[in-house]
Amino acid sequence: MEAYNVLVVDDDKEIRDVIGIYLKNEGIHVLKAEDGLEAIEVLRCHTVHLILLDVMMPRMDGIQTTFKIREQKNIPIIMISAKSEDMDKILGLQVGADDYVTKPFNPLELVARVKSQLRRYVTLGTYEKKNEVIDLNGLVLEQAEKRVSVNGEPVRLTPIEYRIVDLLMRHAGRVFSIHEIYERVWEEPSYNAENTVAVHIRKIREKIEIDPKNPRYLKVVWGIGYKIEK
Repeated sequence: MEAYNVLVVDDDKEIRDVIGIYLKNEGIHVLKAEDGLEAIEVLRCHTVHLILLDVMMPRMDGIQTTFKIREQKNIPIIMISAKSEDMDKILGLQVGADDYVTKPFNPLELVARVKSQLRRYVTLGTYEKKNEVIDLNGLVLEQAEKRVSVNGEPVRLTPIEYRIVDLLMRHAGRVFSIHEIYERVWEEPSYNAENTVAVHIRKIREKIEIDPKNPRYLKVVWGIGYKIEK
């Protein structure tokens, strides 16, 4: 893997060091921060391709940090927390995290998730190498620029959100099940993916729809899945 920069944010030095060892063994350059405030400062000074972010930290926790980062940057964020309840995962995804890992975690699994997110981020939209513009009644996707807009206004999407929109727009009118969306976008088997996909769909609607409760573009087909109208 190319030399990417991964920022590890955790108030536990031992966890930072262990994660750092495993990532460095994969040729990944590791930056470290003890809390959200220090992480924000690192982001100002360095190019970062992915963030591993603990939820429970002093001064600025992972939720606040993610919210702050998403104001400016769309780089992948994997949250790490001892909490495993669905509501904690949903909250993390709602504020903009791309993935969620619970402690105690298998370091090799964590590294695999990091590499998977980096591949998606660096090769964003290139899994089908096309250079086309798709315009669906004002919802426009420009594949070469990896850009989405609504009626001329740019829409800021995270890498996962972009890939979902790209998938649905390239197959406009086709209904995809939650499991199909997860397996195509996350590129791993779908297991308990309902909440994860639903949260990302809701965030996309908030960004592309004038009235997310009465969507014009991104429709649910009850009992089956989701589609974007032609």
